[in-house]
Amino acid sequence: MLIMNIATGTIQFLALAFIFVIGVLVVAAGVLYILDRLQAHDAIRRNYPVIGRFRHLFSSLGEFFRQYFFAMDREEMPFNRAQRDWVTHAGQGSSNTVAFGSTRSLAVPGTPIFVNAAFPPLDGQFAKTAQMTIGPTARAPYVAPSIYNLSGMSYGAISKPAVQALSRGCAKAGIWMNTGEGGLSPYHLEGGCDIVFQIGTAKYGVRDNDGRLDDDKLRAVAAHDQVKMIEVKLAQGAKPGKGGILPGEKISDEISAIRGISKGQDSLSPNRHAEIDDWGDLLDFVAHVRDVSGLPVGIKTVMGAEAPFRELFALINARGADSAPDFITLDGGEGGTGASPMPLMDLVGVSIREALPRISDLRDEYGLHDRIRIVASGKLVNPGDVAWALCAGADFVASARGFMFSLGCIQALKCNKNTCPTGITTHDPRFQQGLVVEDKWQRVARYAKAITKEVETIAHSVGVTEPRQMRRRHVRIVQPDGTSIPLNQLQPRHDQIDINA
Repeated sequence: MLIMNIATGTIQFLALAFIFVIGVLVVAAGVLYILDRLQAHDAIRRNYPVIGRFRHLFSSLGEFFRQYFFAMDREEMPFNRAQRDWVTHAGQGSSNTVAFGSTRSLAVPGTPIFVNAAFPPLDGQFAKTAQMTIGPTARAPYVAPSIYNLSGMSYGAISKPAVQALSRGCAKAGIWMNTGEGGLSPYHLEGGCDIVFQIGTAKYGVRDNDGRLDDDKLRAVAAHDQVKMIEVKLAQGAKPGKGGILPGEKISDEISAIRGISKGQDSLSPNRHAEIDDWGDLLDFVAHVRDVSGLPVGIKTVMGAEAPFRELFALINARGADSAPDFITLDGGEGGTGASPMPLMDLVGVSIREALPRISDLRDEYGLHDRIRIVASGKLVNPGDVAWALCAGADFVASARGFMFSLGCIQALKCNKNTCPTGITTHDPRFQQGLVVEDKWQRVARYAKAITKEVETIAHSVGVTEPRQMRRRHVRIVQPDGTSIPLNQLQPRHDQIDINA
């Protein structure tokens, strides 16, 4: 009897609880119904009270579901699962071999297909990357050891632990680290890697009170033994023609001091350098920075049209080869890690796939092949991307997003919101704690080494002994009809360069 009474009491309690919950839900639905009917800014909620709210919920969750459940391995943008998984496996030191055939469609126009040699070198005659000198006329030329390097990401745009892990990983892999336009922080230096210091349009880290270049601050930066080169940023792929954007919530006391800007206020870089109005001014500025720093100095830009670059190279020849920038970092218009208005991200600037062959051809046409090094940047995160760029005329390749993936980036697309769930692009300690430097720096190093190793494997397969000896005849490009054409037929000039140079 006692047991029956307890059971009856339990059932009654559960029934009352259920009725209470239903009552609360009915009341809440009624309140939401009234609120939705009265509000005026959302037509769907006004016409379909309560249930119209699910549209926003499903739209928000759609990005998540597409990434994990519905998109095929090769379908996502801007990077698909296959690309990200390759970086993840490389960073973990896991095997990247696959079985049962490629999942990549080889009929997609633009796909590169490398031409294996009929009689490739024996295994003992493997391809090995050679060092290359940048800035031979500078007081301190840089002998760069790696073809694959870290592109610019500022401290401020990315977090302290991200910079620390990248610095240590770059040192271990023997590659350079570009500071981005946010100035030189202690965290860039602590890993011991080679550093390319970027001067953006706001001159962060080397600016005076009026935002112009401070020579004394530049000398102080160049005095660090780790700083090997200076890069003058004219434009970047994410937003050609517009300056950088750093939200105020990302500007701490430390970042304020490093950059020389106000804490807590959005920092907007000018859309160009105020003292550079034309190519002549640019060459004067490059010469001045090289003279003050003693280091090789290059420029970073995005191609819009050929004509301006013809003007640049013609002016260099008129002034003499010593006036040339020591390198050109050519960013693609595909967009990048920086936050940007959608029209600029989507529609402004020529893709690296078109720009790189054109600019390298122009450089060679004006006889500057051995004077100006070309660094290609723009969604080049896997070995095939890097090998294609070398075939097309690049001397080096730099990537930001590839290294973000090696840090654990999941492509959450929240880089500009200070809510990055992996701690890479946020200054919220809650999220930063997930990025463990002691683990991630090793992944960075393994990823960089894996890229170089597999590019060397491709070079070996096509029959050369050094990756930079690959030429356009070594890669075919798939056409709309499904057939492929050698790149040297589409863009022939680069193959005229001596393969042994």
